Amino acid sequence: MEPHNDTQISEFLLLGFSEEPELQPLIFGLFLSMYLITVFGNLLIILLVISDSHLHTPMYFFLSNLSFVDICFTSTTIPKMLWNIKTQSKVITYEGCIAQIYFFILSAVLDIFLLTVMAYDRFVAICHPLYYTVIMNPRLCVLLVMVSWIVCILNSLLQSLMLLKLSFCTDVKVPHFFCDLSQMIQLACSDTFLNNMVMYFASVLWGGGPLAGILYSYSKIVSSIHKISSSQGKYKAFTTCASHLLIVSLFFCTSLGVYLSSAATHGSQSSATASVMYTAVTPMLNPFIYSLRNKDIKGAMKRFFVMESLKRPIILGLERCPWLL
Repeated sequence: MEPHNDTQISEFLLLGFSEEPELQPLIFGLFLSMYLITVFGNLLIILLVISDSHLHTPMYFFLSNLSFVDICFTSTTIPKMLWNIKTQSKVITYEGCIAQIYFFILSAVLDIFLLTVMAYDRFVAICHPLYYTVIMNPRLCVLLVMVSWIVCILNSLLQSLMLLKLSFCTDVKVPHFFCDLSQMIQLACSDTFLNNMVMYFASVLWGGGPLAGILYSYSKIVSSIHKISSSQGKYKAFTTCASHLLIVSLFFCTSLGVYLSSAATHGSQSSATASVMYTAVTPMLNPFIYSLRNKDIKGAMKRFFVMESLKRPIILGLERCPWLL
């Protein structure tokens, strides 16, 4: 039977990774663990930055924003997939699909913007250390984050509204574990030329532009580190940006890997599997990279847990002896 235009499509089917029932508990357990680690790890980073005065610097202000966006990023896709596995249903409503695309694009592009802003922060810190506090003042930091949010909101809103104008065929099976914009455009029966043009243009603009900025910043950083005479000074300068460089490499390499994988195999299933790297694995690893490789975060973590351990007996003592209050 030939597919026909149907503008009244009310739901789609997310095919996920596998149709085999015996694999569903394994997939559920794996992604639930990854999601919980991501949420609690990034929440810990946010809590440490808020509570510890030693972390009230531009770099950690941007890091806390990145952690918040990473939580939103994974919360856009994984909870729905877990719910579908739990209820043994693959259905997502039309409205839910559009909302998922909107927040996915918003979080993904915002991640890129914040990584770019963090690269600029490291560039100023290493290349212009004497003017760092003057250039990276609180007003500029807030402005950079606000501009990033506004641009990303407008970009995701534009692409989501353009998707609303498309009509879809009776084949509503999405070969992915979430509503991916490119997959949805492929399912449309109406003319998708403008949607494809906007999608590719946005990918080049919001992906290539920030990447060029990051590469330029790190080229200047490497040049400045090379000019430092002492090996200890070089090591200290490198460690201030090592964690960020690792996260940037992880994010862009996994994103590039997904693109090359889908282009080489032309298989949506392999693309869905590869996309796990930047939608779930990268946000999960970010807190570990910053906590294991960053002395400031490790110090803040120790102070936080020491304070919590000291507060507990005091609170218990006050509860047992209320007359002391």
